[in-house]
Amino acid sequence: MFRKLDDRVSASPQITVDDIAAAAGQGVRMIVNNRPEGESEDQTPGDTIADAARAAGMDYVAIPITHAGFSEAQVRAMADALAAAQGPILAYCRSGTRSTLLWALAEASTGASPDDLAAKAAAAGYDLSPIRAMLDMLSSRSG
Repeated sequence: MFRKLDDRVSASPQITVDDIAAAAGQGVRMIVNNRPEGESEDQTPGDTIADAARAAGMDYVAIPITHAGFSEAQVRAMADALAAAQGPILAYCRSGTRSTLLWALAEASTGASPDDLAAKAAAAGYDLSPIRAMLDMLSSRSG
């Protein structure tokens, strides 16, 4: 269920409280919720995930991404979360796609190669082509 994006970050579709134990067993130290509250009736509320994560000794960060797209503030918040994490990170949304795209944007904003990010995302089953121009712009701006 968790798809490895790089040596520290995995993406996932919606998780439940039961998935927190699996994440802890894999050494995850931070959960990043990229799903807006109330997006669907079957999603586990963010507060429930946050409480379970904290009870398991993990940090929890909410950076909700709607289908409207990504803001510079959201990219910065994700970059800050990645920098602050004290170990492996699990980011989730409905399918894992928004989490993967936000991870790639955050990494590009710190100078990561868009080609490398695209290859890592593809290996996990995600396509960065919808944001490629943004990746190129962020990566060149950071250098």
